[in-house]
Amino acid sequence: MKLSDIAKKMILIVCISVSVIIVIGVVCFRSLSCLPFVLGVLLGGLLNALKIIMLDRVVDKSVKMEEKKASNYAWFQSLLRFVLTGAVLAIAAIFLDYWGIWGAVAGILTMTVATFFVRKG
Repeated sequence: MKLSDIAKKMILIVCISVSVIIVIGVVCFRSLSCLPFVLGVLLGGLLNALKIIMLDRVVDKSVKMEEKKASNYAWFQSLLRFVLTGAVLAIAAIFLDYWGIWGAVAGILTMTVATFFVRKG
């Protein structure tokens, strides 16, 4: 799988952001009750890495398609990423406790942080 340089930078920033959030969570909880939060952050971070890979592929594929097909393909992929985000939040809400869903939200927001830093860099 060949990723663009921007996608690689974004995934690296997501990994660093997830690590920082996990360390902050462990320091704040100071017990094993941080596990749901940590699992939620990891789940959100993994989702973001998957979404970045999917987005990178969508851009590569849609450039080679005709305009109408590319538009439909990009729309469907966008909807798929949205549904995946909802599924991760639902999984965190069902299987993890209160702090787990907040961890998943924090993990999902790392993509926004990565986008900000890639645009500034």
